[in-house]
Amino acid sequence: MSQSSSSEPKGGLCPPDTQSQVAGIDVGGTFTDLVLFDAAKGTVRLAKTPTTLDNQAAGVLNALDAAEADIAALDLIVHGTTTTTNAVLERNLCRTGFITTQGFRDVLELGRRTRPQAYGMKGVFRPIVPRDLRVEVPERMDASGRELVPLDEQALRAALQYLAEKDCEAVVIHFLHAYANPAHERRAGEIAAEVWPNGNITLGHALLSESREFERGVTAAVNASVQPLLRRYVERLADQLAARGYAHEVLVMNGNGGMVSARHVAEEAAKTVMSGPASGVMAAAYTGRRANIPDLITYDMGGTSTDVALIRNAEPAVSNEIEVEYAMPIHVPMVDVRTVGAGGGSIARINAAGLLQIGPDSAGADPGPICYGKGGTEPTISDANMLLGRLDPGRLNSVPGGPSLDRIAAVFAEKLGRPLGLDAVQAAAAVLKVANTRMADAVRMVSVSLGEDPRDFALFAFGGAGPLHATAIARELGIPRVLAPSRPGITNALGCVVADLRHDFVNTVNRPLQAADMEAVHGLFAKQSEQGRRLIDKEAVAIREIREIHSVDMQFIGQTHLLRVPLDGPVPSREELQSRFEAAYFQRFHVDLPEVRANLVNVNTSIIGRRAEIDLSILIDPAGRKATLAEAQTGTRRVWFGKPVETPVYWRDHLPADAVIEGPAIVEQMDTTIVIEPGDRAVQDRDGNIIITVGEDR
Repeated sequence: MSQSSSSEPKGGLCPPDTQSQVAGIDVGGTFTDLVLFDAAKGTVRLAKTPTTLDNQAAGVLNALDAAEADIAALDLIVHGTTTTTNAVLERNLCRTGFITTQGFRDVLELGRRTRPQAYGMKGVFRPIVPRDLRVEVPERMDASGRELVPLDEQALRAALQYLAEKDCEAVVIHFLHAYANPAHERRAGEIAAEVWPNGNITLGHALLSESREFERGVTAAVNASVQPLLRRYVERLADQLAARGYAHEVLVMNGNGGMVSARHVAEEAAKTVMSGPASGVMAAAYTGRRANIPDLITYDMGGTSTDVALIRNAEPAVSNEIEVEYAMPIHVPMVDVRTVGAGGGSIARINAAGLLQIGPDSAGADPGPICYGKGGTEPTISDANMLLGRLDPGRLNSVPGGPSLDRIAAVFAEKLGRPLGLDAVQAAAAVLKVANTRMADAVRMVSVSLGEDPRDFALFAFGGAGPLHATAIARELGIPRVLAPSRPGITNALGCVVADLRHDFVNTVNRPLQAADMEAVHGLFAKQSEQGRRLIDKEAVAIREIREIHSVDMQFIGQTHLLRVPLDGPVPSREELQSRFEAAYFQRFHVDLPEVRANLVNVNTSIIGRRAEIDLSILIDPAGRKATLAEAQTGTRRVWFGKPVETPVYWRDHLPADAVIEGPAIVEQMDTTIVIEPGDRAVQDRDGNIIITVGEDR
């Protein structure tokens, strides 16, 4: 998307050098990662501690202690949390009431007439709010915002009392066509503020002002059902940090890749869903911009799944049409991340058809893969990597005297090799081939399926297992380069440090373009810009510039799906909109339809407060680098590249700054292992990123 920006400090802008010690903390399902930058000293501290699932705040404090951080001296803490994501995916939601227009009680269940399984009539669906907690009240606006039925305030009060007596912790007020005229919802919110026992009140239009009542209702219901959880968590964390002497702002990552103050984050709790994957994508965009590689496909492989996303011109793709699971659309702007169930712990098995299948079941962290040495018995992707020499058994076993390679080989031979007619090594190679194919398909979902050519991008590999597979996947897709950042295993925590403040706004127009009131459209853009700048001015965070990104959502009349059309500025003409939409449609589908009329659905604005630059070169201590590549080599290992190859192994922190590595090679570090295949060539840049040029097919 194109953007306009202002770089002079004004209004709420603060000098960027007023916050020198910044800690980024990402809470994952297994580990809590921390990166602490001290700009004044030019130093960085890292920590990785177990996540405390019962109380994530304890894990955050443990990470700070592990890094020996002086909490009272910190200027800023930025935090990515899985509190809301886990609550939604595991359905550990708060009891929530839902008040809607008379006749629309079942909107959350009617949905879009889709099925959990595309083929077949099976599946399970549970609405966010059960039917007995959904209440109707008389009121009605039409699609133009004209009042048809006045709000029955007495019925509303009775509904609120009923839901409070049902022990609901939160309430949603979701009226039909409130996006066109929110007067009834606003009045209902005023009444709710008088009688509801707490502040957990969600007005549908305030969170999402779009026309589709199902999507707007589900988004509001998700927001309300996680709001009490997030509010309790951030308040507990803030109190515990304050007790340790921290006197500044705590920022929380949102799913759109921006941040918001912990003081305000619970009001729009739904926006924190998927914030973990978003933080990694933001770190990738930042790293790529500094490396002069602005077009990236991110590839984050962890223990249970792989996340991929697209970055064009250092701007991650953001979508407001994410469906977290079946019939759970959360239509607030989020970084467009696609996930497949293939991670290091994904279990390989022979399915009923006699074919090799990877995942979606995972060995998890306990007992984990066999190679962890904690009692695992099922063959996994990590075990395959170890059996093929890509992982060092001496480093990965978490228990002294853990299982030998002979034990892993025996499992692969018995459970996979014998049914397939392969030996153990061949079975392990087959596991990697199938896993890489699945992950390559995920990359196609964010590129080819959206009209983008993967060959125009570099593959940004991170997560604990991403760099192990990146060059093979790049070769499969014709991607010419792989970028492995200096600390792949803590990239999400780095994203918390480098992410900017961001507020996104969507307003529905839903008119044929030829009939749209362009003066009103321009007014919406202006209102969105003013509101976003006002919100950023309220944040007590140092920023160096404010940027604006504008776009519209359009469709041909009669179509269902929307197409995001970027704009050069906030004041487009009717003719410019038509031309840009036709160009965007052709780029996506390679079809010209000039005779079909266009519909202007939504206008969108993103206001971004840019924070100070962070020097990524200090993520690897320059004092640890050796003078020559030979000095950085720790030994050799037999690695399977279609055949066993004696392969040099290097320790990344010891690589000279101007290192050039000809594949094959293995590069190990604290948080990951990088595989450089035969024919590949790797160099380092000024920030310590390893950039691998992928060779021809072997």
